[in-house]
Amino acid sequence: MANIASLLGAHLATPERILYRQFTEGSWRDISAREIAAYAARWQAFLRAEGLAPGDRVALCLKNGIHWVAADQAALGLGLVVVPLYADDNPENVAWCLENSGARLLVAETSRMADALRGVAASLPRVLCVAADPGSGHDGVEAVLPRQAPTFEAAPVEDGALATICYTSGTAGRPKGVMLTHGNILANVSACERLRLAQSDDVFLSLLPLSHMFERTGGYYLPLAIGAKVTYARSISQLAEDLASERPTVMFAVPRVFEKFAARVNEALAQSPAKKRLFELVVAAGGRAQRREAGLADRIVLALLRDRVAGPVRSRLGGRMRFAILGGAPLDPAIAWLFLGLGLPVLQGYGMTEASPVISVNRLEGNVPESVGMPLDNVEVRVAADGELLARGPSVMKGYWNNPEASAKSLDREDWLHTGDLAEIREGRIFIRGRLKDVLVLSNGEKLPPQDVELAILGDGVFEQGILIGEGRPFLALVAVTRETGEKDLIRRANDRLKEFPRYIRVRRVVATREPWTVENGLLTPTLKVKRDRVQQKFDAEIERAYAAGALD
Repeated sequence: MANIASLLGAHLATPERILYRQFTEGSWRDISAREIAAYAARWQAFLRAEGLAPGDRVALCLKNGIHWVAADQAALGLGLVVVPLYADDNPENVAWCLENSGARLLVAETSRMADALRGVAASLPRVLCVAADPGSGHDGVEAVLPRQAPTFEAAPVEDGALATICYTSGTAGRPKGVMLTHGNILANVSACERLRLAQSDDVFLSLLPLSHMFERTGGYYLPLAIGAKVTYARSISQLAEDLASERPTVMFAVPRVFEKFAARVNEALAQSPAKKRLFELVVAAGGRAQRREAGLADRIVLALLRDRVAGPVRSRLGGRMRFAILGGAPLDPAIAWLFLGLGLPVLQGYGMTEASPVISVNRLEGNVPESVGMPLDNVEVRVAADGELLARGPSVMKGYWNNPEASAKSLDREDWLHTGDLAEIREGRIFIRGRLKDVLVLSNGEKLPPQDVELAILGDGVFEQGILIGEGRPFLALVAVTRETGEKDLIRRANDRLKEFPRYIRVRRVVATREPWTVENGLLTPTLKVKRDRVQQKFDAEIERAYAAGALD
């Protein structure tokens, strides 16, 4: 029997240990184990007074920070079930998740979300706001929490007790509520801890939303388990400043963060051919050293030039970063090799909310960026006859909330989780080849998972975002976000990146747009995955014109 909240309770033996750092009222402030436990205890006193009982659901629609941590630890400690929701999600989706989960309490960041929910929700649970606007009619957190409370409690619960219902931000259709138990999450945390990648003296920078299990397990529960400090980034727009001032040693991120960083580096280098040549020389030598293929010339280059070339780049990341783990979307290996060549290990991992979420990750030794690494020591994996990756282990979910049909499709009778991803396993490493449902079948019968092809095309910086189109069509087309407008040049540049692919994998038309795909315009999920169906719907007329023109070629 164990409770996730016992991770915090264990630190009360050293109450002055700094666990968190947050920007509050104009300055950075450290928060000790004693302070966060006392705040969580106040939350527990409030939850008890509200009559909430084990199994009742509490929804958190908050930005990352100590409010999230305290409310989460308080609820878990009492055996309540936490329903994390994205603070920047649209009100309709939040309202649907609240109704579906049957949450009895919603903790929102501001009155703005609560007011928006009033217009779309048939009924709402009790709503508390961290920042309640005067006259809004919503209770502020500080106004209702008692000033004093008994000691923080982490009541023992069965491993199979439900801890959270985490709604997947699906790229199509309504999200499904993934049921994860205390045992599921703690098994994943323990396996990640046994990797010995992170250490107690590390400083994590928390950037991805805590409503996603990647950040929640890797950037919250794992550092809490080992006693490492977590600093909460203020925002994506202030990330450069936060990296410089807080100097983290570990970071969990989606590939997009490092892709943008690499793009800025390449733009700066384009201004100086000499610097660009030195940079490429160091990156190539560093890559060969990573693969244990470095010769004498490489070792000389690294000894003389790496600090000079890599120093300014690494300083922009704070200068102390030991490694970064990237997940949530495919990583272009070229981006990984760039940072590896500079001496910063970028480790690609793989997981699903349904697996709490980590299934595999590359290690510092034997890092193969083209793969998503080897599975955790308590996770089994295999590839089914149709190429789908299956996973099994103690971190795999209980099922989907109130959705037995979907549960039966994802979890078979032998407890294998059907990931929906195409994969190969070579020398123990997993190589993801795309989504099973995204495989394109051209009208001539040729099939291709678009992921690797899209990654290759996006390796040309002229393409900021893009997806391939071709299901049931005679040829492939590309819908892309780009600042360029000449279609012929875009087609040439896309196909220049596809020379290593079979001849039928060539782009014959490009539908270009300058407007980025974002969460706000509904074309990305909150975890920055492209909603392929939405993109195709938005550009349906342009796609049809492109295929009509292509038929006349």
